[in-house]
Amino acid sequence: MKNTIEKWIEEDIGFGDITTEALIHNETLGNAKLIAKEEGIVAGTQIAKKIFESRGLMVAILKDDGKKISKGETIIEIMGKAKDILVLERVSLNILMRMSGIATNTNKIVEKIKSVAPNVKIAGTRKTAPGLAKFDNLAITVGGGDSHRFCLDDMVLIKDNHIAVVGSVSEAIEKVKKSVSFTKKIEIEVENSKDAAIASKNGANIIMLDNMSLESVKETLEILNDFKLRENVLIEVSGGINSENIVDFAKSGVDIISIGALTHSAKSLDIGLDISLEISSDY
Repeated sequence: MKNTIEKWIEEDIGFGDITTEALIHNETLGNAKLIAKEEGIVAGTQIAKKIFESRGLMVAILKDDGKKISKGETIIEIMGKAKDILVLERVSLNILMRMSGIATNTNKIVEKIKSVAPNVKIAGTRKTAPGLAKFDNLAITVGGGDSHRFCLDDMVLIKDNHIAVVGSVSEAIEKVKKSVSFTKKIEIEVENSKDAAIASKNGANIIMLDNMSLESVKETLEILNDFKLRENVLIEVSGGINSENIVDFAKSGVDIISIGALTHSAKSLDIGLDISLEISSDY
């Protein structure tokens, strides 16, 4: 975490903040607040705190991760050298806004399906920006979702390109079972009912129905049930899921809905920093 934060700061500062250096005296103290400009779910407060603390600033978190925030509410308060606060402003806001946006969007989806399918998990994917995967996935969990995989070593996920190289669903599962520890779950991506049945029969723990229509998903579940292949496998759907059809997919009987848009199309929550020379008495 420390190394990542230092890289972010170094990237943003370059050879120095020439504006702040020209305007702000080194000994000038300031008090700043990170304030929500719209309502949502806050995430990333501990990361923002560490960014400010990396330059010796004092930080008080007023809204913990997972809390609902309204427009105008203060999330974090910072005290210390005004110059350092201003230098770190954009880096801290960028990660806090992104993570809060992901958490807010995830929470909206989780709440939307809770009443119709309370046991269905909403999960993220690996469609994140390089260097941000762990932060994006943390934000998903704060919003009530599931991170799915953090890294490639978390679990086996056999995708269509793996199968294309190996030759078949059954052969891919067989090879994995021979070389991967029993402690790792095996998930496989399929595109039709036949391959889903083969995957279940050959011992997959999770079957991802990729880019399948709602009708095809229902048909696949019926086939798995008819052949008694449903009980010991989790069914995940992914691809083509949107706000208009997600409730129907949730009601179909699947266990997991993974949505790449949680991260690859994340809209940041609007948060701003206000600074003054008044020192807070809370420290």
